[in-house]
Amino acid sequence: MQLSLAQVVRQQLNGGRKITCQLLGVVLEESTPEELLEHAVVRPTVVDVLLEIAKGCDLYLIARVLDDDSEEKVISALDAVGVFTIGGMNRNKVLFCSTETGRSSFVRQLEPDWHIDTSAEIISQLARFIRYQLHISPVGSGYIASNVFGSDSLERYFGGIDTAEAVLCKHI
Repeated sequence: MQLSLAQVVRQQLNGGRKITCQLLGVVLEESTPEELLEHAVVRPTVVDVLLEIAKGCDLYLIARVLDDDSEEKVISALDAVGVFTIGGMNRNKVLFCSTETGRSSFVRQLEPDWHIDTSAEIISQLARFIRYQLHISPVGSGYIASNVFGSDSLERYFGGIDTAEAVLCKHI
């Protein structure tokens, strides 16, 4: 019997209800704030998982940006894939900062059950404060802490597309 995406998401979150997630490199195709100056595009492969998390959790999305226009591009990209309509996410839960330290501060203040990020440094800094973390990295990062899991993409961790190639293992 195969689990639905909603069941897989609930299972992988292990009871976590409040989630913070970096947008750059996780949800968006862009990986730097400089790229957002030109455009913002939600990765098509992450949409179903993102919508499922938004429906079932208190989700906060965080992006480091350089200007107000970049913020508008991010909001428009999220709106275009239905995060606010289908996923039911509140637009006020898309947070913007200008530094990596700002992102880390947002996460600590929100006190999520899970944080998802591409920065090994931020993941490492937050490991003692956040119950669970998911480090998204194409090459893996080695062991960071016992509460840090790793995957090369959000959708693979949650068993979205390409589940046969999923990286569901904990960093060892």
